[in-house]
Amino acid sequence: MKEKIVIYQVLPRLFGNDSRTCQPWGDKQVNGSGKMDDFTPRALEQIRSLGATHIWYTGVIEHATQTDNTLYGIPADCPAIVKGKAGSPYAIKDYYDIDPNIATSMLARMNEFEQLVERTHKAGMKVIIDFVPNHVARQYHSDSCPEGITDLGREDDTTQAFSAQNNFYYIPGQELHVCDVDLGGYHEYPAKATGNDQFTAYPNRNDWYETVKLNYGVDYMGGHACHFNPIPRTWKKMLQILQFWASKGIDGFRCDMAEMVPVEFWRWAITQVKAQHSDIIFIAEVYNPNEYRNYLNNGHFDYLYDKVGLYDCLRAVTCGFIQASDITQQWQAVDDIRDRMLNFLENHDEQRLASDFFAGDGEKGRAPLIVSACMGRNPMMIYFGQELGERGMDAEGFSGRDGRTSIFDYWTIDSIRRWRNKGRFDNRQLTPKEVSLQQFYSRVLNLCNSEAALREGDFYDLMYTNLRNPDFNPGKQYAFVRRYGNEVILVVANFDEEDVNIGINIPEHLFELFNLPQRDMVKAQGLMSRCPYSISFNAQNPTRLLVPANSGRLLKFKL
Repeated sequence: MKEKIVIYQVLPRLFGNDSRTCQPWGDKQVNGSGKMDDFTPRALEQIRSLGATHIWYTGVIEHATQTDNTLYGIPADCPAIVKGKAGSPYAIKDYYDIDPNIATSMLARMNEFEQLVERTHKAGMKVIIDFVPNHVARQYHSDSCPEGITDLGREDDTTQAFSAQNNFYYIPGQELHVCDVDLGGYHEYPAKATGNDQFTAYPNRNDWYETVKLNYGVDYMGGHACHFNPIPRTWKKMLQILQFWASKGIDGFRCDMAEMVPVEFWRWAITQVKAQHSDIIFIAEVYNPNEYRNYLNNGHFDYLYDKVGLYDCLRAVTCGFIQASDITQQWQAVDDIRDRMLNFLENHDEQRLASDFFAGDGEKGRAPLIVSACMGRNPMMIYFGQELGERGMDAEGFSGRDGRTSIFDYWTIDSIRRWRNKGRFDNRQLTPKEVSLQQFYSRVLNLCNSEAALREGDFYDLMYTNLRNPDFNPGKQYAFVRRYGNEVILVVANFDEEDVNIGINIPEHLFELFNLPQRDMVKAQGLMSRCPYSISFNAQNPTRLLVPANSGRLLKFKL
């Protein structure tokens, strides 16, 4: 049986933290930190019950931090070039090690990660981790790399701004200065280019000043000339890193800012990794639609983020800025690659749906969830706490009150802490509203794989025939059909604040395309309410439904 991928993204540092201190800018001793061991069989069972097929453990590789781990042989980082007390998971300090702050026994941290992978597999889910290929922490140093592997930058000629065999880009003769940031005792000479392609010794505080750009043989200062023959040293080192983690039994990589790394590298590296690990998947963070097919077809990625298309559209529809009918344009723009687009409504980069900066209420996520999860065979992802209506409105420290859950600070996510209830997962500390929303998410996400029409069926957009329908509001409702054999699921999402009685026009073309008979009356099963329905499903009479506010209907029937 085919599987629709459903990813649960989670930061171990935050997931298992039961501390109630939550002091802004608090360090690990004050605010605490979750551990890999907090993903107990019971916890994994609960995540699996939500419908997850994969877990993306975010921030497990060792990154720069203001926490002092020198007792364990890890050199301290200068606080001036670390964002937040905990540090960003995307400022990698050692590609070959696990973040010691999420380990119960710091000296056994790699063993704990391997056990986490094993427990996750036993719970019936697969493991995804980050691969951060574009940049590293300013004080990158691997003290855990396998024998025979030299450290990044060790063989660089620092007198050259660019050399195809250097690992970094340099600004010769100049020391690093960050505008509006006091670097304290940190000195870098010569300065290195930042991760966001600032080839200057004077980046500002809004740049990725805590990271340095990796050199894949592209001379950005010399007209973007590419020097890929002979193979750059950086290519070989990054392939070794991919192979190292693949050997740990993981099932996929989420590749951070993949479009900032040349597609030629991906083709070269992914081909070799898959030659040894054929089932491993690669997910690319690519935001330029003009590059989608390049990174899929030439780069050999399996899936891409659908951020600037469906996510941005659903966010705008949910907030009432654009019409629900505009969703049609998004799937049409990627119709040839739609099965390879990863849908989501939240992740660590985006503001929480329930935050004041987005929809203001997790209940308003029901309608977009139905659309995002049910309209295709492609993967779907949720961000831990999304299913509880987590608002992300804390001012944790570095991140401030921005509607996001901090990736930089030690903190506790209130909704997750109460859901965990010290590992009991008994829902006793959740509100009825949170329990209801969680059950809704669980129902939708589980249907994605239990129903063949949603898992692997065809898709038919009903909007074109309802744009001028007086019984249907294309500004607030979105309707489509999923079909597998003679099984049909009619899906309607209602972005309106009110319950609506609608009539949906079904076109002749649908019956002709799928070779289905028309029915004056058909017995349908409500997949969300589990209630029976009697509806007409033909081209002569509208299909009438009552659809609840900020939610939707999924009706299943056979023709």
